[in-house]
Amino acid sequence: MTQEFKSVKESQIDMSLLMTPAHSNFSGKVHGGYILNLMDEIAFACSSKHSGNYCVTASVNKVDFLNPVEVGELLHLRASINYTGNTSMIVGLRVESENIRTGERKHCNSSYFTMVAKNENGMSTAVPGLILDSEESIRRFSRSLERQKQARIREESFKPSEFEVGKYFDDLKKCNVKIAFTPKD
Repeated sequence: MTQEFKSVKESQIDMSLLMTPAHSNFSGKVHGGYILNLMDEIAFACSSKHSGNYCVTASVNKVDFLNPVEVGELLHLRASINYTGNTSMIVGLRVESENIRTGERKHCNSSYFTMVAKNENGMSTAVPGLILDSEESIRRFSRSLERQKQARIREESFKPSEFEVGKYFDDLKKCNVKIAFTPKD
């Protein structure tokens, strides 16, 4: 039986790994794709721990690589449930690298993975709600709600049936593009 509600701390996951040459590019930096894979793994672990079910990645919201990760550094990943819907969860991820010699830590990236819980038949299944027990947990949950609202607005605005091409011409003229299209009146 699934718990009705769980706290953020109950499913929070921390992982640290030494970055080796096996995952680097020619300039000694760790491949972003490898870091994304680790982020997906920790998002899976966190969401599966919260839901008590196998979870799949539904979407990834914006990953900005802020600082490179060097071979020989420790990579620290932290995953927390920020939001729970009926069958989905938004997992907040923070990635930092640490120079082992100096102890200096750098924020490498943060991202949000939407994960969906699946039952033994591969069907989406209900997840426990989230206990919001701090101002920070309320802020993160609310931020996820706002991000979802903005995504719906963006999706509606750019549906082919709703899109108004002329509305964007002035903005496009300021960009590095050449418009080779004349809209029909």
